[in-house]
Amino acid sequence: MSETETPLTGTVAQQAKRDAQRDAQRGQLRPLANRRPELYEEDEYSSAEYEHMMELYNGTLASIEEGEIVKSRVLEIRENMVILDIGFKSEGAVPLEEFKDHPDLKPGDEVEVLLEHLEDQEGSVVLSKKKADFMRVWERIRLAYENDQPVEGTLVKKIKGGVVVDLMGVDAFLPGSQIALRRVPNIDELLGQKFEFKIIKLNKRRRNIVVSRRVILETERAGKREKLMKELEKDQVRKGVVKNITDFGAFIDLGGVDGLLHITDMSWGRISHPSEMVTIGGEVEVKVLDIDWTRERISLGLKQLQAYPWKDVADKYPVGTRVQGKVVSITNYGAFIELEPGIEGLVHISEMSWTRNVRHPSKLVSIGESIEAVVLKVDPNEEKISLGMKQTEQDPWVVLPLKYPVGTRINGKVRNLTSFGAFVEIEPGIDGLIHISDMSWTKRVQHPSEVVKKSDAVDVVILNIDAENKRISLGLKQAEEDPWLRIGETYTVGTDISGTVVRLMDKGVVVDIGNDIEGFVPISQLGTTKQVTSPAEVVYEGMNLDMRVLEVDPIHRRIVLTVTNIPEEQPPRPEGPVKIHTEDGDVLETSEVGSEE
Repeated sequence: MSETETPLTGTVAQQAKRDAQRDAQRGQLRPLANRRPELYEEDEYSSAEYEHMMELYNGTLASIEEGEIVKSRVLEIRENMVILDIGFKSEGAVPLEEFKDHPDLKPGDEVEVLLEHLEDQEGSVVLSKKKADFMRVWERIRLAYENDQPVEGTLVKKIKGGVVVDLMGVDAFLPGSQIALRRVPNIDELLGQKFEFKIIKLNKRRRNIVVSRRVILETERAGKREKLMKELEKDQVRKGVVKNITDFGAFIDLGGVDGLLHITDMSWGRISHPSEMVTIGGEVEVKVLDIDWTRERISLGLKQLQAYPWKDVADKYPVGTRVQGKVVSITNYGAFIELEPGIEGLVHISEMSWTRNVRHPSKLVSIGESIEAVVLKVDPNEEKISLGMKQTEQDPWVVLPLKYPVGTRINGKVRNLTSFGAFVEIEPGIDGLIHISDMSWTKRVQHPSEVVKKSDAVDVVILNIDAENKRISLGLKQAEEDPWLRIGETYTVGTDISGTVVRLMDKGVVVDIGNDIEGFVPISQLGTTKQVTSPAEVVYEGMNLDMRVLEVDPIHRRIVLTVTNIPEEQPPRPEGPVKIHTEDGDVLETSEVGSEE
């Protein structure tokens, strides 16, 4: 008691306070009197009776305050409202939709609601079931956050930056980086699933809740990793779950630590992608190949749990064995054939056909095709098997000498021209060569195109067959009678003839005297009195000459001529350097007559 306060003044103050409370209570009861006047007539009660009644009523209000969660009893369920009694002067109404989690609600049931206001403008209490639920949930969320306890939630929908999580009926935000230990490729697959989360941020005023699943997973992984580090050893065989698949392999969860199962360690056979061997979420049994705790790398193997296929392969596939296999790869130099998972053989491009000139293996085989081959060589140490496709058929070159004896006359098609001859197809896939020297009896052919053209059908004679080296020599001129047997009778010594220069040689001139016959004029017989060192000093290609036969040699197939006259009228001299040919086939060019470059 202060110095200015006396027992009297204290008693007066207390009495004034009691009077104010009684007036307030009367004000609260007056609406009841207005509704049920027959139950309340102020004049009928004495002061003592009134005080007693107020004390009883105050007892019912002592625990009721705005903003608190109170118990209520369902009085009535209407079409869209639920009428509740909280033991106060009037009932409260709550929308029926707030009772979705109470599908069997009926009159008489007790439910908790939030007392928002003791009375509204109409004198009714304002209640909220939804806010009461939120406060109860929020309290549980707050306690979980403060005590660092996990809470269970359901992934509801994907939004920008993460996922909405239903946390006991309250929406929480799960950032994308906090969903798992690694980036989740398809978040939609997780929607609807329940997980445990840690609350990492809480703001009641904004109703902002941020959760993380990664924190829980990291904690679990740390515990499992510590345990696994004590247990895991090289060469162990363990079960794991496929967590992720890449182009180069699959990551396997061994129980807290991930190991890499590389694509090369999945199968002894050839596979194009890891998904052919494993699937995400699938359980696999693997062997620990290597452990590096410093770099946190564990190498795993799947094929190492299977028998090594190259063991005793030489006994299984002896040389000469005919085998069946599938083409699994094609390169420029051949095709790889899978004989069984883990064992492949190579058919080299040279072993694909006896007769065809195969430019690329894809011309004969394709990926996935089943072919027959013969084992040519086995090297278990290098894990190599050489196969041959052509060996499944008889070598046609073996029977060619019997089929086409020397001297056989056949008709073939010119397939290709080279500088030294022409290739003629004898039968599909088998060509013979007409050498340039076997194209004409009388002309010195400089290029095959002077005699034949590609795709021409020609009659040829078999001159020789070398089956071992797969070569056939053909003769074009041999298909006709040798004209030199009668040339000596036609062109006797002393006969005067005319011809055209077709080629300048270092020792003379080759002239065309008609009938596909060429003669030779030595440099000394060019019809000039001065000393000549090159035929280009006197004649040029295309020039017409009058000549006389000096010699006819059927054995060496040669006619020697001398120039008796050079007609005055001549075709123009060709422009450009003059070409001088040698006996060896070389060509010399001179820019000026008489000077060789």
